[in-house]
Amino acid sequence: MSPNESNGEPTSIEVQDSIPVIDYSLLTSGVANERSKVVQDIGKACEDWGCFMLVNHGIPETLIQEMMDLSDEFFNMTKEEKLEFEAHGVFDPIRCTSRLNLVNQNKDMLWRECLRLIVHPDFNCPKKPLGLSELASDYVKRTRAVAMELVKGVSESLGFEASYMNHELNLDASFQLLAINYYPSILEFDASLGLVQHTDHGLLTLLYENGVSGLEVLHNGKWVGIGSVPNAFFILSADHLEIFSNGKYKGKLHRTVMKDERKRITLVNTNGPSLDTIVGPSTRLVDGENRPPRFLPMKYSEYLECQTRLVTAGKHPFDEIRIHI
Repeated sequence: MSPNESNGEPTSIEVQDSIPVIDYSLLTSGVANERSKVVQDIGKACEDWGCFMLVNHGIPETLIQEMMDLSDEFFNMTKEEKLEFEAHGVFDPIRCTSRLNLVNQNKDMLWRECLRLIVHPDFNCPKKPLGLSELASDYVKRTRAVAMELVKGVSESLGFEASYMNHELNLDASFQLLAINYYPSILEFDASLGLVQHTDHGLLTLLYENGVSGLEVLHNGKWVGIGSVPNAFFILSADHLEIFSNGKYKGKLHRTVMKDERKRITLVNTNGPSLDTIVGPSTRLVDGENRPPRFLPMKYSEYLECQTRLVTAGKHPFDEIRIHI
């Protein structure tokens, strides 16, 4: 069930051109009026869509392509090799889910393999295939820098100082994940649903795909197909941005639907507070009866455990922390 949208089954449409596009270079150009305009655009995108395309981000295409190539090599390893990294717990530094037919109690099929790495505050990565660890270390440092600049823009768009969210959420020690997802082609696996509808934990999710579309977001009650845009990151608002903004910016509901005869690989960065940070609505956005808090505060680590426990039951952590007004 969606935490913030209708739970009816909407139709899928393609309106890629309507999705906001943010030019990252203008956010970091040092020109005040350009930054001010981009900050406003980020705020509008977060409020109206909960997502946007990010262009001119400065991360080399060659680096991203090398990450895609080595990720493909990882998933092409034998089942026995991948079992070395089999998932056990939510805080395992390296977790590989290698089954392709996971089903929850709602009978939804999860059709993917996933390598999930904790990459901040400590960096973790398999040593094979050769070169993946060194490459991923460079990649996550660069994507983290982009994410932290975006958080500054989001902070300003909410009327705060650029450093306010960093300070309040202890982002210097933030918990950052890199999830590398592999979706087999429909020729390999006879199903269309790659990943069921969900929102992400954390503040912002950075997603990059290998040119094979499949991502859909729920917008105004309809599933919108997101086409592949060369050298662009897709940015999604996540749960803790919704909590911290007291509901102003919603965590974006999304899913993966595979209809392609090519395999799909995505690099997904989730960026959250530190594990020890207790996250609730910003005190600056709560004002007695006029703007009451919409969420109960919860430690970030407890939220992650709660999310893992509830997802198999078809529930969302907001079921436990949302304050009904």
